[in-house]
Amino acid sequence: MDFFKENLPYIMAGISVGGQYALIAIGYTMVYGILRLINFAHGEIFMASGFMMVYLSAVLPWYIAIPTVIVSTVLLGFIVERVAYKPLRTAPRMSIMISAIGISYLIQNVAWYVTSGLAKQYPVIPWISNTVTIGNSTTKMVTLATPFLTLFLVSVLVVLIKYTKIGMAMRAVSRDFETSQLMGIKINSVISATFIIGSFLAAVGSVLYFSNYTTVTPISGAMPGLKAFVAAVFGGIGSIPGAVLGAFIIGISENIIKGLGWTAFSDAFTFALLIIILVAKPTGLFGEKSTDKV
Repeated sequence: MDFFKENLPYIMAGISVGGQYALIAIGYTMVYGILRLINFAHGEIFMASGFMMVYLSAVLPWYIAIPTVIVSTVLLGFIVERVAYKPLRTAPRMSIMISAIGISYLIQNVAWYVTSGLAKQYPVIPWISNTVTIGNSTTKMVTLATPFLTLFLVSVLVVLIKYTKIGMAMRAVSRDFETSQLMGIKINSVISATFIIGSFLAAVGSVLYFSNYTTVTPISGAMPGLKAFVAAVFGGIGSIPGAVLGAFIIGISENIIKGLGWTAFSDAFTFALLIIILVAKPTGLFGEKSTDKV
């Protein structure tokens, strides 16, 4: 009980950042589930969304800036898919991976050029940036709102995938890409929808994350993106519930490590966890074993 009281601020922060990682991790896991491809540019899309908010909030009220940023981030994700991935649909996996890394560095370098490498202060958003006191600890409202908003969005996504036409098409393509094409499913539309959903969630995650960690730099997407990727692998890449659970575990664990005074090891723990899970259970917690048909 004393441990819980002493570490309550870190547990709350862990749940909050875990929800933010989850929103990014879903983008990784959905793209992998459909294309068997890691979208290495996903962290940079998250970062670009943060910069969009910084610049747009300077000329627009926050209630217009936020929807504009989300739409712009979705458009960026769509353009990335059309420019970097669609032309290489039949290319070897290595070519697609190189393209993904290339577009990641392109977005990052554009951010360096636009900002001159200077860190930008994220705008204060009413309500979610307000402070609130719980017990003996003080935190931001975004810390409390994030897990509920994350679980709501994940629930909506699960319903969309299970009960809508595009969701059924996504499940079919993730099971068998070639057969889905032969059955008349519009593969390009399904893949674009996957990138759009992933970018939408990354944009929401960006608003929540940078409301808490208020400095945006061109490398701001690197570490959250890597941790979200680890969360997706930990939960079983291709599994949405697995990605969400993995993100919450990583977020809570790294913040408790900070609470114990081992801040220098909080990032190292995430990657040590990745090594352990790959050795012990390569498919992750909810991943399915792949079977090769003969």
